[in-house]
Amino acid sequence: MLEEEKDLLKELATGNKKVIQKLYISSFSKVVNFVQKNNGNRTDAEDIFQKALLQLIARYKVKSFTITSTLEAYLFGACKNLWRRELKKQKRMITKEDTVELLIEGDDMTMAILEQEKWELFQEKLKRISNNCKQLLQLFFQKTPYKEIAEKLGYNSDNVVRQRVFNCKSQLTKLIKNDPRYNRIKDL
Repeated sequence: MLEEEKDLLKELATGNKKVIQKLYISSFSKVVNFVQKNNGNRTDAEDIFQKALLQLIARYKVKSFTITSTLEAYLFGACKNLWRRELKKQKRMITKEDTVELLIEGDDMTMAILEQEKWELFQEKLKRISNNCKQLLQLFFQKTPYKEIAEKLGYNSDNVVRQRVFNCKSQLTKLIKNDPRYNRIKDL
């Protein structure tokens, strides 16, 4: 993490209004665009942005961590993950109308931080696999049909793509499971 990023994070944690304002100016419009493109509105984006800021501050105060990008990029990633989680939660509430459980806000924050840690571990290990595997898994995660992946990447058939996806996922899984952080966060 750059020294400037560390300073910004420290200032954010102390409640420095200028840093908070800077983050709003540099990042909030991107969050609004993302949330609105994904079944949300400006109010939802405001809530998500606030939760992400609180998550970032809470995490900084609990233990040190490294941001490998800019603080703005990290914050945007946290907002995206929180919004996706919110959409999943809404879907569960709709499908389980009779047994809706209310989540305690503190538990919700803890889960959000944990999910962010899992996402960071995944992203870190994804960078360590071959470029071909990264490209293949990116298309796979975007739910691109196997035939289309075969055409784009020059594979002979969709069966070859299936085998490559399996191998690449296995490599990625092995890297993740061999990291000491995995055992700490896997069951939480």
